Amino acid sequence: MTAFVVILAYLALLLALGLVSNRFFRGTATDYFLASRGIGPFLLVMSLFGTTMTAFALVGSTGESWKEGIGVYGMLASSSGIVHSACFFLVGIKLWSWGKRYGYVTQIQFFRDRFQSPMLGLLLFPILVGLVIPYLLIGVIGAGITIEKATVGAMPGLFPGTHGAIPFWFGAALTCLIVLTYVFFGGVRGTAWANAFQTIVFVGLGVVTFLIITGKLGGAQAATAAVMQAHPEKLTRAGLSKLHFTTYLLIPLSVAMFPHLFQHWLTARSARTFRLSVVAHPLLILLVWAPCVLIGVWATAAMIHGKPVVPPGANENAVLGLMVNRLTGGTYGGQLLGGLLTAGILAAIMSSLDSQFLCIGSIFTHDVVGHYLGHERLSERARVVIGRGFVILVVLVTYLLALTRPGGIFTLGVWTFSGFAGLFPVVLAACYWKRASAAGVIASVLVTAGTWLWLFARAGWGAEGQAMFLGMMPVATIVAASSAVLVGVSLLTPAPSDLTLSRFFGRPRPVAATPTRAVTADVAATPAEKWVGKF
Repeated sequence: MTAFVVILAYLALLLALGLVSNRFFRGTATDYFLASRGIGPFLLVMSLFGTTMTAFALVGSTGESWKEGIGVYGMLASSSGIVHSACFFLVGIKLWSWGKRYGYVTQIQFFRDRFQSPMLGLLLFPILVGLVIPYLLIGVIGAGITIEKATVGAMPGLFPGTHGAIPFWFGAALTCLIVLTYVFFGGVRGTAWANAFQTIVFVGLGVVTFLIITGKLGGAQAATAAVMQAHPEKLTRAGLSKLHFTTYLLIPLSVAMFPHLFQHWLTARSARTFRLSVVAHPLLILLVWAPCVLIGVWATAAMIHGKPVVPPGANENAVLGLMVNRLTGGTYGGQLLGGLLTAGILAAIMSSLDSQFLCIGSIFTHDVVGHYLGHERLSERARVVIGRGFVILVVLVTYLLALTRPGGIFTLGVWTFSGFAGLFPVVLAACYWKRASAAGVIASVLVTAGTWLWLFARAGWGAEGQAMFLGMMPVATIVAASSAVLVGVSLLTPAPSDLTLSRFFGRPRPVAATPTRAVTADVAATPAEKWVGKF
């Protein structure tokens, strides 16, 4: 019960922060979806990092390293630190500049305008939303399982079927409700503030968690020695071929096509705002991933009172929760500390859910309703209401899907990221290749979706892990097919018009309304907002 009360207190604090951010809301769609493009360096790096550090990074990486070994760190974490920052620098700043110049709010607006193709926008909407939904499931499933494992014995009379723990369905629903509330009222400013707060919480408490678990296991050397004796294969890259291991490095390319990351890029106040994100992001990844992977590896041999902390055959998604719950109870403040550590895990999970929920609402508002009904026919208030309404629908659908518990968090995450990574050639070509044509991009998107579905079906819709093709990760096949089709079809079809190329690759011009731009008037910032914007 103590742990549950601590978790509730943390969620209430987070809810209050989101509601306070509503006091700064200016009432415009630009402010709701982009915080009036006034986010400073600190809030931007906290938002970008918090958004990319999902349940996949904490719960998923711990479970996967428990199952596969320490090689998990090399597969994703080490490469992600470099690739993510490179994407911020090479893609993020360029898209920010075009977004500010032409008033884009979503990825689809940019691609539709860049290639002058309404069909491309219509094609991208279901694909992007379809890939974001499993990404959302990762967070909701991770939150529900974490709360359940941390509250065993809290309410035995009320929930006897889970040994008194808050059941999965209740924890997942509570998480969705809290995130929905501050996204509903605070918009992207509320998510930025919440992400900054939650990133500080989960990084700080993550370090504390690691130190406590390390001490409980007798120190890092003793914990590693126990693994060496019981499961030496967990300390090597055993079971992973060089080709398998190398093709994992393509997964981090997915960040360049995350719609929620695109939206956060557009909130930056200036190009200089990106500097801190490019430099600090790899360091923050190291600070989070390394402890999680080590905890997962140590869990393979961790014992308490002569029994394994994580029993053989346990659900991989529950490894981190079991390690925190069983190794912190009775010491260092017992359940109070366990509740705080669980709050840190939830902070990482929720810091990505909010941005993903909001970006879905933004895409529906601007690229479906606004584009086909007419931006000029929608008032500022109508856009905000439509965005909020669609967010509610997405949250409900995601929650219902999460109740089915579709597979492991890590596996589900890798499949989602593989789909986004397959679209990386499209955004790279849009930014740097003038010869890329609308037909080439459309063909590339279709091939990406088709290849992904084919490989996903071969893997039993994710139930059988990754469907290897010629010894490579599915992402390698998807990216190769996407790139080949993009280049081949673009060279065989007409190039973009000179007018389009001059708009994107010529000399900067004054801001002008475009067919995809919703022109809005910004209200003058208050002194308090100017001060907050510095961060």
